[in-house]
Order: sequence, then C-alpha cells, then structure tokens
Amino acid sequence: MTQPPHDEPTAANPAELREQVERTRAELGETVEALAAKTDVKARARQKGAEVKEQVAVKGGQLKEQATLRAGDLTARAADVAHQAQGLLPEPVRDRTAQGARLAQDNHKVLLAVAGAAVVVWVACRRMKG
Repeated sequence: MTQPPHDEPTAANPAELREQVERTRAELGETVEALAAKTDVKARARQKGAEVKEQVAVKGGQLKEQATLRAGDLTARAADVAHQAQGLLPEPVRDRTAQGARLAQDNHKVLLAVAGAAVVVWVACRRMKG
C-alpha cells in the first residue's frame, strides 16, 4: 500500500476515506482538463487569432479616428496656406493651388478611407511579424 500524503492525515473511518478519494479524483480531473487545454494547439491558435483580430480592430478604429482628426487639421492648414499664398504667387500657381485644395476637400472621405485601410494593413502586418 502507499502512504498517505504528508499534508493530509490518514482517514479515521471509511466515510472520511471516501471523501478523500472523491476530492483527489476531482483534483485529478481538473489537472487533466488543464493539461488537455494546454496541449490543444489548434484551439489555442484560434483563441490567439481572435485576440489579435480584436486588437487590430480596436487599434484600427483608434487610428481611423486620429486620421480623421488630422485630416481635418491638414485641410484647414491647406486652406490657410492657399489663402496666404494667393497674394504672393502668380495667377496660374494660385489657380492650381486652389484647385488642389478643392480637390482635397471634395475627396477627404476617400483620402481618409485609404489612409485608414493602409494603417490597418500596417498594424496587421506588424502583428503577424511579432
């Protein structure tokens, strides 16, 4: 027969012995489940993939918001520079500058979408490397 563990006293009666056996079985079952979960590589990979996907989505949203704010700032700055340059530049250059500023203002949503997509792809690539 084996000796009882040093931290647990010997059972005084059959009922206590049954309780000790049931407790040991439960602990052993939990240990086996934990080990099985650690060895399930596919499940762990899926879980990690879902976590990375969530992080990329969150970061992409944050970066899109920042890009939107910066695009607004840049549009305002471009308008200011174009306004200031009107008096300093020859007529053809002023016309071209105004045309570029209007084009940027008219297509700011497209520019933001492209910038946001580029940022999401960049973040995803960085996550895959790391």
